[in-house]
Amino acid sequence: MPFELTPEEGTYLVRLARKSVEAGFEGGESDISDAPAVTREPCGVFVTLSKMRGGEKDLRGCIGYPYPIKPLAEAVRDVAYAAAFEDPRFPPLDKSELSEVIVEVSVLTPPEAIEAKPSEVSIGKDGLIVKRGGRSGLLLPQVATEWGWDAEEFLCQGCAKAGLPQDAWCVPGTQVSTFQAIIFTEESPSGAVKREELTSC
Repeated sequence: MPFELTPEEGTYLVRLARKSVEAGFEGGESDISDAPAVTREPCGVFVTLSKMRGGEKDLRGCIGYPYPIKPLAEAVRDVAYAAAFEDPRFPPLDKSELSEVIVEVSVLTPPEAIEAKPSEVSIGKDGLIVKRGGRSGLLLPQVATEWGWDAEEFLCQGCAKAGLPQDAWCVPGTQVSTFQAIIFTEESPSGAVKREELTSC
């Protein structure tokens, strides 16, 4: 990782993401003047919102910056709002849903190009970006572990996310990059924040 995050810093980012969603309902934005020093450094980040249904997480929004283009705290504020209100796959979040939503923040390393083959992908560690012909798809590291995918299936699903044939990773000219993530998540809506440790297949 470009830097490490303490539990306190991770908690700050998750709480900031939730406050940013709450502020969005009022037409404002959350204050980041108290952001810890490490969160003032540019870093890629995704915010994932999930609703708890029958003890299972159901995706409700996920938006992020794959590359370090903004200071981390500012980026979290931006993408938390976008995940709640601008994810094109879902209708905007309704205020009544907020009490059911789990907030998760994934802080990313800069993507690095790899040779496109399963042996180069580490499940439980790597996320994927697949690019070809103007199309691009990103899958966070936790997606592979949540679905029980092996490295080959992860590559196939990365292609599908980009709107490409699932075997496009085998085709010369397809660009595949990996990145890693530090993940902090609420254990329950507005509840305690923990660091998510992924497991490999």
